[in-house]
Amino acid sequence: MKSNASTIIADNYYGLLRNLSKDTKIELIAKLSNSITEDEVLEDKDIVDRFFGAFISEKSAEEIIKEIKESRTFNRTIEAF
Repeated sequence: MKSNASTIIADNYYGLLRNLSKDTKIELIAKLSNSITEDEVLEDKDIVDRFFGAFISEKSAEEIIKEIKESRTFNRTIEAF
């Protein structure tokens, strides 16, 4: 029987976790179950929002770009030889 990468990873984690106490294993099961529920909720969100969050502003893109350019400072000093 062939194993895919996910199965191999799961087997490796099981090897690490099999000696945990019953209470710890139950906590881990609960956390894994909650993560599945959270993943289902996240699937509805836009991928950009999911990984980076949304930037909300009443300013237009042009205004934001202008502010960024105006706030730039250059203080590079060139040393003489």
